[in-house]
Amino acid sequence: MSKEHEHNMYDYEKVREEFKWDVPEYYNFGFDEVDERANETPDKVALISVDDSGENAQKHTFQELKDLSNRFANVLREKGISKGDRAMILVHRIPEWYVAVLGMVKLGVIPIPTPNLAVPEDIRYRVNRSEANTIITDWSNHEKVDKVRDEEGLKSLENFILIDSEEEKEGWDDYQELIEKASPELDRDEIEKTKSDDPLLIYFTSGTTGQPKMVLHSHSYPIGHTVTAKYVQDLRRDDTNWTIADNGWAKAVWGKLFGQWIVGATIVQQNITGRFDPKKTLKVLQDYSITSFCVPPTIYKMMINEDVESYDLSSLRHCLSAGEPLNPDVINKWEEYTGLRIYDYYGQTETVALVANYPTMEVKAGSMGKPTPGHDVEIIDDDQNILPVGEEGHIGLKVEPERPPGLFEEYWKDEDKTGSVFENGWYYTGDKAYKDEDGYFWFVGRSDDVIKASGYRIGPFEVESALQEHPAVQEPAVIGAPDEIRGKIVKAYIILNEGYEPSDELKKELQNHVKEVTAPYKYPRQVEFVEELPKTISGKIRRTELREDAEEKYLKDHDSLPY
Repeated sequence: MSKEHEHNMYDYEKVREEFKWDVPEYYNFGFDEVDERANETPDKVALISVDDSGENAQKHTFQELKDLSNRFANVLREKGISKGDRAMILVHRIPEWYVAVLGMVKLGVIPIPTPNLAVPEDIRYRVNRSEANTIITDWSNHEKVDKVRDEEGLKSLENFILIDSEEEKEGWDDYQELIEKASPELDRDEIEKTKSDDPLLIYFTSGTTGQPKMVLHSHSYPIGHTVTAKYVQDLRRDDTNWTIADNGWAKAVWGKLFGQWIVGATIVQQNITGRFDPKKTLKVLQDYSITSFCVPPTIYKMMINEDVESYDLSSLRHCLSAGEPLNPDVINKWEEYTGLRIYDYYGQTETVALVANYPTMEVKAGSMGKPTPGHDVEIIDDDQNILPVGEEGHIGLKVEPERPPGLFEEYWKDEDKTGSVFENGWYYTGDKAYKDEDGYFWFVGRSDDVIKASGYRIGPFEVESALQEHPAVQEPAVIGAPDEIRGKIVKAYIILNEGYEPSDELKKELQNHVKEVTAPYKYPRQVEFVEELPKTISGKIRRTELREDAEEKYLKDHDSLPY
């Protein structure tokens, strides 16, 4: 038996069958989980914050986080910031992010985590849309805020808190000074309690189509992530988990906050500020005895090109990937080097982990796995009928008779959009997949991205995955492009690896490669080599822009689109 299976043997079907959600009327992750861990194991290291070099780290125990978050909650109280107020937090991977978020959670102030790649225009849009009255940011981000803070549109902002201030800045409060003056005592009975269904936090969606929407989660959301940590990440108290994610993405609370501290594990973060370096990542895995590791496929792809076997990864037990489907080739190479499989799983900003591969189950390379405990997930059609094996449809989550606690409440201030995804007791994820005869789910693509060409329905992921296996391809993006005869054809935009030049011969080679790896009708009839792909600030490809590009090019030679 491999070391990844020894840790937590359980019967998947039995757990699924017996699983029950336990959501109390009142709940607060800060008090009920973090402070509780501090009471049980005050000296246990909760958070290890490694710097960009990988050489230096700060450690915080549960007791220290309890005291610091109490101090920050008192800072906010002093300023008159209270339950229901919104506060944007734009901070790098440093301990202060945790202190601020936990302090807000305790008070019922609603954090709006924002990616560090946000530009002034993103900040303006998010502050205005959410009517935030507070912003907490760090030195490297504050100038972006200053560029838009004096504009007419940012009237809702009243409080500006600056972390790691390198000099005194007019109009900004110094975080360190505020924290030092504040009391570490916080009496829970003195502040308004949070109910499980009170608003907890707001995430903005990636905005791959149109403007980003506000995803509102309630205080029961962390309870939903118990499943993510316990079953998907296979975590226990003695584990050290490292999930690489910017603190502005939902992946941060998935992989390095809620579920992990509910089970009492240690979290590692690294403040990666420059270009991503796979050597540093391997060294951190080795030096900090990481037992559980979760990163997007892109990072695994970069790491397998390094001398993985020269690092001591003996502490590593469980490897995961999420964010985009995993290419089987990468899974096989990583297993060859480390003896560990990569477990793929699926969920959204709107949910917790809904479908996953588990250490106790056989993995089918390329599959999303099976539904997580507490979630009734099916492949359904537009009329909520459950589809037969092999038939492609919507990934749907049943929300009646019991709504799972990890599911978002609504798209805040957008009733129409909220109404469009909930129908007759089901939540439509907007993603397409099919289920095989063993109950495994296979991802096809976003509903908007599925290509209908010559009577066939083609998921972009399968074509991208095939292209990704070719040594010339660094990153592909596949869309449906207009075609006079077929209506739509498969088109691939491709960034090439170093050492490869665009040519007609290479196009032909890539087309033939896809024909061999997938069904011949799925090959890209058009291939365009590009230097970069349009992306959202969370790194997702904006296929809408690529479709518009293809349509513009078509309309140069035609009067109208063929559909």
